[in-house]
Amino acid sequence: VQLQASGGGLVQAGGSLRLSCAASGDTFDQYTINWFRQVPGKEREFVGAIPWRGIRTSYSDSVKGRFTISRDNVKNTAYLQMNSLKPEDTAVHSCAADRRATYSAGYVPPYESMHYWGKGTQVTVSS
Repeated sequence: VQLQASGGGLVQAGGSLRLSCAASGDTFDQYTINWFRQVPGKEREFVGAIPWRGIRTSYSDSVKGRFTISRDNVKNTAYLQMNSLKPEDTAVHSCAADRRATYSAGYVPPYESMHYWGKGTQVTVSS
């Protein structure tokens, strides 16, 4: 499956952005879609995940309550709605697909376990 993230940009602290992850080439609804982000010089950080049915999404503590992941399996697209953005959210945000259709509660997948990656999109939050 091929993935492409889009929707990044420059926003002031407290603002919102919605990222999209468009998929093609395979049956989108068989995958769990994950969002990761990375700042130069730092390890890739898990942001959140949504299983194939869109039930029981999971989030990192740093974004919980501010970010929401959703998906539309008809449009083969996943979304990351980011509200109350902070300067520390500045990073390249990428989506990735995992062939496991769902995760156990509380599971945080390592980025090495992802099967497919899309090119990321830059999110910059100014203070």
